[in-house]
Amino acid sequence: MDRIDAIFSPESVAILGASTTQGKVGHDIFQNILRGGYKGTLYPVNPKAKSIQCIKAYPTLLDVPDPVDLAMIILPPQVAIKAVEECVEKKVKGIVIVSAGFRETGAEGLKIENKIVEICKNAGIRVVGPNCLGVINPHKDVRLNASFSTRMPNQGNISFISQSGALCTAVLDFAADRGFGFSKFISIGNKADVNELDLLKYLHQDLHTEVIMIYMEELRHTGQEFIETVKEITSGDRPTPILVIKSGRTSAGAQAAASHTGSLAGTEGLYDAIFGEAGIIRVDTVVELFDYANAFAMKKFPTGNKIAIVTNAGGPGIVATDVTVTSGLELAKFSEETIEVLASHLPPTANLHNPVDVIGDAAQDRYENALNAVIRDENVHGALVILTPQSMTNAIGTAEVIVKIAKNSPKPIVCCFMGIVDVSAGVKFLQKNNIPVYKFPENGARALGKLYNATRWIQRQKLAQFEFHHDKKSASEIIKKCMNSGQTYLGELDGLDLLKCYGFHTLPTVLAENENQAIGIADSMGYPVVMKIVSPQIIHKSDAGGVKVGIKTREDVRSTYTEIINNAKAYNPDAQIQGVLVQKLAPSGNEVILGMNRYKGHGPLIMFGLGGVFVELFKDVVFGLAPVGRNNARRMVRSIKSFPLLNGFRGKPKADLEIIHKLLVSLSDLVIDHPEIRELDINPLLVYSEGKGATVADVRIILRIPDAEE
Repeated sequence: MDRIDAIFSPESVAILGASTTQGKVGHDIFQNILRGGYKGTLYPVNPKAKSIQCIKAYPTLLDVPDPVDLAMIILPPQVAIKAVEECVEKKVKGIVIVSAGFRETGAEGLKIENKIVEICKNAGIRVVGPNCLGVINPHKDVRLNASFSTRMPNQGNISFISQSGALCTAVLDFAADRGFGFSKFISIGNKADVNELDLLKYLHQDLHTEVIMIYMEELRHTGQEFIETVKEITSGDRPTPILVIKSGRTSAGAQAAASHTGSLAGTEGLYDAIFGEAGIIRVDTVVELFDYANAFAMKKFPTGNKIAIVTNAGGPGIVATDVTVTSGLELAKFSEETIEVLASHLPPTANLHNPVDVIGDAAQDRYENALNAVIRDENVHGALVILTPQSMTNAIGTAEVIVKIAKNSPKPIVCCFMGIVDVSAGVKFLQKNNIPVYKFPENGARALGKLYNATRWIQRQKLAQFEFHHDKKSASEIIKKCMNSGQTYLGELDGLDLLKCYGFHTLPTVLAENENQAIGIADSMGYPVVMKIVSPQIIHKSDAGGVKVGIKTREDVRSTYTEIINNAKAYNPDAQIQGVLVQKLAPSGNEVILGMNRYKGHGPLIMFGLGGVFVELFKDVVFGLAPVGRNNARRMVRSIKSFPLLNGFRGKPKADLEIIHKLLVSLSDLVIDHPEIRELDINPLLVYSEGKGATVADVRIILRIPDAEE
């Protein structure tokens, strides 16, 4: 028996810390297992009780005469160690430690927790917890409710993993209200041993699990380890959808940083990158978690993004149309044959085009004929059925015809039955037959959008990787020179030289130490030029009035030099001013930003987005965890909201997307090859029309001594 399977499907369970006192955890968990109808053998362990709820109790685990698969430990930390040692002697296969007082309380608790893990690891025993709610397996052959929850959920094909025990009870109550069933339900608490990745691998192999939901507070695995494992789960031979709600999305996660990337990334940028690259669907609320899980649980995915809407009310149809478009879907255009069929069945006042309005007095036959017609159209990849309760509406009858059609169609059909009381019978019938049903049309439209995203993920094409030959040696020499001089900020001249080693195109740039040098440099380059302050103490040059663009004459160069120097001195009187850079002005292009920030334990986080002055204003950026390959680079570029601006928006020339892909990969190579780079911004990178390349207009690089853990 798999060691984790012994936790979910044990043939025998011992409760160490079972209690005779109602209201105590040891009493209530024991009672929940009994009430749940557990199919195995249950042993209460309590040295002071002869029996618990009419079942013989044993002084110690070693006194139990038969083998024990699972031990539930409900004892204080110090006592728990002795209980674990008994589990080893008894050859228990799995342990769930419900008790608190471990890692979460400080150093002493962490020491005990680590000691328990060490003992169990040496014995080959898997441990869930400590500080957790417990585990639930509602399958009819097991019926195990080894948890705080008094409610045994319905059996279903969705598994739920939670780091929060308190959330679990609320989720179970919410699920009961929606007729929602589970395959496995587990609270992992402190994750001393068994963690999300262990459970994801286990549940992926579980034939009773079709969808996995997770509530996550933190991830202790390195990002790449997690990504590579989960990617096989979400896109392998038997893909399993994973939905995650991650707490702390709006927390101030970004550290004080010298770069735009450092200030924008934060831990949420890291998690977005990890989830995106692993094929995990991130949601914002518990309601969304259930909405999308319901849709995935029906195991039908649209092969395209063309959706049909059938409704008996115009307003909800319009709402659904709007959300359909914003969810990455389109309204399907019906074939002439479909319209002819609709016309033959619907009244003259009905709308025969998408969304199909069957009119408020529609009974189930009108819904049946309309849904049958549109779902058979080859231009339709899925359908949303909306019902509002009118005096002549038959909610249960309509639900019955929807179920009949859905069972005979490979295309996903989701429903919106608006209201509570008048549609309740129809809603329950749909839930019983695993048809997703929502209270509002926008929820249904978004769920279809997530199904389509999953289709795209599973069927994504994979481009051949780029082959680059970077000048690593010269790059190392540039960095070494700067670090040997004690610099933590790589000057722009050195920064541009470093980028050239990795294939970036840069502009002619020369340092001027006085006005006359600046004029001579500008004359030789040709006008117009850009002028920038050079000082290790002034990183954000624009904030100091240290950047001037579009200088066209010798006289302007002279006056600008003086102005920039004076601005810099006023901004930071203690700044060491080395001079002014004179740089050839680049032709205008699409301004984007490429950046990097490091996260201990995860490595470099690459950023891409709309650049220039817009980066802080709109924050339209996405993240990828290095190494970033060609396919991830392409995904990142297409993920920003302003991607249409790069892709020929309103007749404008398409930007050179391939050079962006190449430079993102090159940047990833650069920061992996050189861990001394702590933060980096290339902003803006000016991207020209298709085939014309891109030019670095400005670069900011912060160095640090490599951390041995990176």
